[in-house]
Amino acid sequence: MDILNIAINRLDGKKLDFTQLSGKALLIVNVASECGLTPQYKKLEALYQQYKNKGLNILGLPCNQFGAQEPGSPAEIAAFCTKNYGVSFTLGEKIEVNGPGRHPLYQALIGNGADIQWNFEKFLLDGNGNVVQRFGPRTEPDDPQLITAIEQLCA
Repeated sequence: MDILNIAINRLDGKKLDFTQLSGKALLIVNVASECGLTPQYKKLEALYQQYKNKGLNILGLPCNQFGAQEPGSPAEIAAFCTKNYGVSFTLGEKIEVNGPGRHPLYQALIGNGADIQWNFEKFLLDGNGNVVQRFGPRTEPDDPQLITAIEQLCA
């Protein structure tokens, strides 16, 4: 499945076409507002600010499948992310990343790989929508391995 042809809605309900996010790199992250890893939002925003002019896009996709840690409405999620972390990167609709309700995007990202472990798992894609690398939830957005991979795509 071609990831750049999958349609998904933004958090505000408007359609997001992945071709709008195509570029040199796209980092897709399943996010949650009430998780011990939620402070990663701050580092994701810093990463976005540092590399957005070099071609990096970030797509955060709220998910409530892990400990019910994303219970809010779209408006509540947006307000939380803006107020607490100044998030300016794209936030998508709340989706499921595992199980029978897995969104087609995550079907394409995972392929035959393992299920998503927890909130804040990261997929780095190149400008053609190919998964370059997958990073676990505890990999911080400022991790040297992730930074190196982004810099290679944004060179």
